[in-house]
Amino acid sequence: MAGHSQFKNIMHKKGKQDAIRSKLFSKFAREITVAAKMGMPDINMNPRLRMAVIAARAENMPKDNIERAIKKASGADSENYDEVRYEGYAPGGVAVIVEALTDNRNRTAGEVRSYFTKAGGSLAETGAVSFMFDHVGLIVFDKAAASDDAMLEAAIEAGADDVRSDADGHEIVTSIEAMKDAQKALEAKFGEPRKASIVWRPQNTLLVDDEAGEKILRLIGALEDNDDVQNVTANFEVSDALVAKMGG
Repeated sequence: MAGHSQFKNIMHKKGKQDAIRSKLFSKFAREITVAAKMGMPDINMNPRLRMAVIAARAENMPKDNIERAIKKASGADSENYDEVRYEGYAPGGVAVIVEALTDNRNRTAGEVRSYFTKAGGSLAETGAVSFMFDHVGLIVFDKAAASDDAMLEAAIEAGADDVRSDADGHEIVTSIEAMKDAQKALEAKFGEPRKASIVWRPQNTLLVDDEAGEKILRLIGALEDNDDVQNVTANFEVSDALVAKMGG
């Protein structure tokens, strides 16, 4: 019976992982379709599309799924999505930015508001917390792509504003205006990055206790589980023990 129970547990975990991956692929597909619809369906001519495809590849999204999402942009039956940004406060005064692609603003706004309310936070007006973040370009390479010194030198030459190298890899931060050229220059030297995207980067972070941290992590989890939500960013830090407890 123990073996049977263990097998069932493994299958349950696999089913959960498959569901998470399926949801993730759906979000990638939506972003790819929107990017292709806004510009050219060629990743070499459309920076936003290229970033979306790189993100999808990094999570092993099948090539067929990526190509299908690009082709969908030119179809007459493709959905129209609005880009919407929500801003609010989580427990502990933590600032949260939520970016969504939605075909129904009222539905998404109502759902996002309910997540904040249930977590003990509140939704605010657009602009209420975004001033606490920098909107920047982020390019990430694996550690093996280059030595720390070589990456730093190349990033400076490419016009980057900041470079951080550690055991997890190399993070290059650029202005949004400089990102396209910087990414092109770095790819020519080191190959395709692990990630390339426009992100909200907190200027400062708040260290919160475990009680508030648990509520914030649950809020972020609920937001990320929503089909319309693409990205969630918050300016907080929690203990490693809490991250482990919450399955992070």
